[in-house]
Amino acid sequence: MQKMTFRLNISYELFEHYYKGSARSVVVTTDDGRTLKFPANSIQKFLLRDGVHGHFEIIFDRQNKIAGLNRIG
Repeated sequence: MQKMTFRLNISYELFEHYYKGSARSVVVTTDDGRTLKFPANSIQKFLLRDGVHGHFEIIFDRQNKIAGLNRIG
């Protein structure tokens, strides 16, 4: 399994684009400088009144499918 960490700072208003389907993917720079693109619906469970904010860890299985996404720190 492979793990990557990254920070997100998405306002509630911006997240509406993901929620309504006009944006389907989130693109982030990981803590080690790599670019990571993953489905926006993966972060929906972290949405609060002010958006999605924090430090996250994404875990991929051997087929490079998302096996987990967690807020850390």
